Amino acid sequence: MPAIILLAAGASSRLGQPKQLLPFEGKSLLRRAAETAIHADLGPVVVVTGALHEELLPELAGLQVAITRNESWERGMGASIKAGLRAAEALAPLTGVLIMLCDQPLITSDLLRALQQKQLTANCPIVATEYAEIQGVPALFGKEVIPLLRSMSDEAGARQLLRQHPNKVATVPFSAASLDVDTPAQYEQLLQQAKGTFPGC
Repeated sequence: MPAIILLAAGASSRLGQPKQLLPFEGKSLLRRAAETAIHADLGPVVVVTGALHEELLPELAGLQVAITRNESWERGMGASIKAGLRAAEALAPLTGVLIMLCDQPLITSDLLRALQQKQLTANCPIVATEYAEIQGVPALFGKEVIPLLRSMSDEAGARQLLRQHPNKVATVPFSAASLDVDTPAQYEQLLQQAKGTFPGC
């Protein structure tokens, strides 16, 4: 079963406050994402912290997750992915890895399971989520392509690998993945969507 690496290492500079701690439907975005990963029941869940390590620990209390701090978080997402890989390997031999973010609050456990099912049926080493005419995370990487993750630059993200190896990628459509929280406006959009209303309507 694939390990799940949940990336939560950034400083949320565009938002002006820790996105990981923003409340949504009674839980922080971080706890919501961690619980989604756990409930998918795929494999061990590794949470990669960084800039806000101490502040995030209470949000993960009582959850069956491994927590690793990327001391080089400022180098980029690739550095955090590699930190997550090292932590996941310490738990069990890697048969695959699913990378997800804490700022896509509409991601579901069903989607994560669908990514694995697609990999089994499509016989593709990489399965990405398709939304807003792009391929992105959450994305599942099979054992044979884990070396690609290890060799990526610290500044790169998983989406760069998807663009570089399109012949290895299958997709699962999930339009709600397009809503992420990087700015105050996007957070407001999330809250309005949850209420069933939209600004200006």
